Amino acid sequence: MPESRVPRRRRFLVCEPRHFAVQYAINPWMRPDVPVDVSLAQAQWHELIGVYRTHGHTVDTVEPVPGLPDMVFAANAAVVVGGRVFGSLFKAPERRPESLPYDTWFKSAGHDVYRPESVCEGEGDFVPAGRWILAGTGFRTTREAHREAQEYLGVPVIGLTLTDPYFYHLDTALFVLDDEGEGNIAYYPEAFSPGSREVLARLYPDAVLATREDATAFGLNSVCDGRHVFISPGATALAEQLADRGYVPVPVDLSEFHKAGGGIKCCTQEIRS
Repeated sequence: MPESRVPRRRRFLVCEPRHFAVQYAINPWMRPDVPVDVSLAQAQWHELIGVYRTHGHTVDTVEPVPGLPDMVFAANAAVVVGGRVFGSLFKAPERRPESLPYDTWFKSAGHDVYRPESVCEGEGDFVPAGRWILAGTGFRTTREAHREAQEYLGVPVIGLTLTDPYFYHLDTALFVLDDEGEGNIAYYPEAFSPGSREVLARLYPDAVLATREDATAFGLNSVCDGRHVFISPGATALAEQLADRGYVPVPVDLSEFHKAGGGIKCCTQEIRS
């Protein structure tokens, strides 16, 4: 274990949950009959943004649009590698209008935006991991989108099949700890097909393995800056493992967003220049 892991400053894009609600069900977490406390969601979100800034990270915001309750989940809008923006084409018709305001923001910030032809959901299923991109499929993003992303971004894409509907996006079952070279990850093996578990075991023999309890507490929907891990406070065993590896867990409660199947990473798009 290294004596001191070094954080790297990140640039994040987020969207205020001004219009957050659960108005439809497109994953097992969503129940429109369960009310959402918008005030609590706002408070939790602002706490996350404050924590990011306290730790030296830059946070940009995109203006929320009425009628788009899931727009708060900024990670799903795109994946950005080397300043190139590979946009999203959401599977659910309810979410497809979210792409336009995010595309507009990226273009106004000087980025070229690629509009995919295949269904894909940004960093929900595309996880940049140093030399390659880990890419989920099975519930949302298609294999065809994996090929499109590789062609546009020029980075090898490694496809992984998700099999548990509670982990419908890759970023609910896996997150990157170190993104230099081959790096390392934390993940929940049972969220993946047998072949994908073998691939992950070969690529990351020293990975941190999470329990189902920590995974369903959204412990893997975390953000790591190389030292600090912004993590759900419910993922206690995972936080202990990370601390044993020299990371510093920073608990941030986004439990109100769990009602929509989201957490810390879902609310956080990373802009990689």
